Amino acid sequence: METAVRQPATATARQTIAILDFGSQYTQLIARRVRDSRVYCEIFPHDVTADELGARNIVGLILSGGPASVYEDGAPQIDPKLLDGSLPVLGICYGMQLMATVLGGEVGPEGLREYGPASVRLTERDGIFEGLGDSERAWMSHGDSVLRLPPGFASIATTERLPIAAMSDGGRRYGLQFHPEVMHTPRGAEVVRNFLFRVCGCVGDWTPAAFVEETVAELRRTVGDRSAICALSGGVDSAVAAALVARAIGARLTCVFIDTGLMREGEAEQVVATFGSASAGHPPGQGPPLRLIRVDASERFLSKLTGAVDPEQKRAIIGEEFIRAFEEEAARAGLTAGRPAGEKALLVQGTIYPDVIESKSRDSTTSARIKTHHNVGGLPEIMALDVVEPLRRLFKDEVRRVGAELGLPDAILWRHPFPGPGLAVRVIGPVDRESLDALRRADAIFLEELRAADLYRQVAQAFAVLTPVRSVGVMGDGRTYGSLVALRAVTTEDFMTADWARLPYELLARVSARIVNEVPAVNRVVYDISSKPPATIEWE
Repeated sequence: METAVRQPATATARQTIAILDFGSQYTQLIARRVRDSRVYCEIFPHDVTADELGARNIVGLILSGGPASVYEDGAPQIDPKLLDGSLPVLGICYGMQLMATVLGGEVGPEGLREYGPASVRLTERDGIFEGLGDSERAWMSHGDSVLRLPPGFASIATTERLPIAAMSDGGRRYGLQFHPEVMHTPRGAEVVRNFLFRVCGCVGDWTPAAFVEETVAELRRTVGDRSAICALSGGVDSAVAAALVARAIGARLTCVFIDTGLMREGEAEQVVATFGSASAGHPPGQGPPLRLIRVDASERFLSKLTGAVDPEQKRAIIGEEFIRAFEEEAARAGLTAGRPAGEKALLVQGTIYPDVIESKSRDSTTSARIKTHHNVGGLPEIMALDVVEPLRRLFKDEVRRVGAELGLPDAILWRHPFPGPGLAVRVIGPVDRESLDALRRADAIFLEELRAADLYRQVAQAFAVLTPVRSVGVMGDGRTYGSLVALRAVTTEDFMTADWARLPYELLARVSARIVNEVPAVNRVVYDISSKPPATIEWE
């Protein structure tokens, strides 16, 4: 897919910490810790080269952990130029072991494995350990360890089992066998901050206001005098993306709401009421007027989904139809009229970083695909539109902070996320009007009760899933054979990891009773108590 405008290039000039991903389940947590310190970072595949990073203002490297052993055939490697001492480096777990190996040390499994909490004695307390105590609790998760240090390095921490729990060359290269990014290392955030500010010399200017200023300037430069349409769903991501682009290009932005027929109960009307009223004046928040077009495409999407069962097939179908619908609207609005030959119209999307990471976007050659997001990996290969994704490198909580900076109201900022494919991926199995209507009502009941209990803001996302499971029930002394609805509610900051919400039993009982009484097709309700990982937040 050829796209002339993917992501504003502000990151190329801003101080950036490059996080190299070696397959750790904690890689995104490392990024969160860095950004919590108001320092910009990006996650790169482990095989990124020094030349590729050279085009960016990289001020430090963090090498993540990973499940492999460095001495195994096929273990992830690193461009040795990145470890030549020209950049500060922090290797964590596998990252430390790889650094030691590349620089001439030795790593092995010699009975020094550690899992869980450990007491780490710090033998040097400057650099990354500045301000810490003689001994700190830390989280270990390793089967291998450094047996012999590389030339020029010294051990700067030990544990009861491990003589080399951390290492340093006395300058700008450090290795940690423990994980400072997890909450089980109580002072791990201080270690990360010491690396960022004391070792890398970071300024700490990654703020919502700075992001808005830089992104708006970059959008004006890359978009030029072109017009654009924005895929507006009414959720926080697309709303913030629309507000950013509207601030950059003003009335040349047209927001298009595609009503797929896969929305929650009353949602299409709510989106039009919230944003459609802005078409006569100003959008929610601050900024220039914008225009909203509603397209009723429900028959189109339902027809295309007929017979589709596999979730990846559903996402591909919906991603394709979304793009084709937006192409038609762009042509209808004359956005390419009078433009140079070959220049495409622009489509603004609210793609965020977790979408990119989970979809194994075309940016990455090595990361595993968890699922395809319709607005990333689900896009068709050939498009008549160039995609503009101003939020592509932000986590969800960062998007909300940027939205607040732009003046968007809480009703938009704190609306629970809704998947782009909508209820199509919350109906497990074939999608039809009957199943959608049943799910819509069950989902509405769940959200109504959460709001009534003042718990809507206490959970990050909550929804119902219509499963293909049917079970025998008894209602009015008669036998029923109805559908099973699963309820899901999670707590999370960034949606990369999540825990199931401990909702009150009384609330769950009310929701269950209402669903089986008000949704004729359903006779059983269950509550999902899976965390992410190992599950994802959505079921499909």
